[in-house]
Amino acid sequence: MAPLDISLKGKTAIITGGTKNLGGQTAHELARLGANISIEKYGVDVIATRGNLALEEDSEKLFKATKDKFGSVDIAINNAGKVLKKPIGDATTEEYESMFDINTKTSFQFLKSAYKYISDNGSIVFVVTSLLAAYCDGYGLYQGAKAPIEYFAKTASKELHSRGVSVSCVAPGPMDTPFLYGQETKESVAFFKTQGLGGRLTKVEDIVPIIRFLVTEGKWITGQTIYANGGFTAH
Repeated sequence: MAPLDISLKGKTAIITGGTKNLGGQTAHELARLGANISIEKYGVDVIATRGNLALEEDSEKLFKATKDKFGSVDIAINNAGKVLKKPIGDATTEEYESMFDINTKTSFQFLKSAYKYISDNGSIVFVVTSLLAAYCDGYGLYQGAKAPIEYFAKTASKELHSRGVSVSCVAPGPMDTPFLYGQETKESVAFFKTQGLGGRLTKVEDIVPIIRFLVTEGKWITGQTIYANGGFTAH
């Protein structure tokens, strides 16, 4: 079998939350392969927009501006999200609304825009969480706000099937980023490490190759959620 060409030269990727941590390293990796995104280091072109992606007009603006500048949107990765660890009984209505706006509604608007702008044979990836397969306390709002995205992706994978567009989710385990540390104690982080392969947390570097695979030679995978957590959960 001939080696697969995984160059993304001439392709354009939208990555929400693409300035740091997982989003930032994903952007660097796709740029390294030639994709036009928000990284100049690898000689690719650049576009940056800001807005509230839970609003239909801002999500539309992101996709339209990208297509107007580059001519296509070939890859759409929604990495934006918000986490909260708090018992449901202590959560406020405002916290509920914020969690579902930033996690669920943003994903819905992102996907609606992707339907309109994604190129045939393109790829859509959502970053969710391995907590979707966990039985635990404290994360009910976060789990509840992320769970619909799995079903958005499954349905979209069927509805975009005829256009050759793949749609999947990646569910990292507890990740060694500020996203985790703001919610956990030293003791709970130590426990999470005992549940991971090799006694460590998930690293950004564990997840980036999976996202890269889904938008390149792994496009045959669609409608799936890939749990990448070193054995933290099984699904």
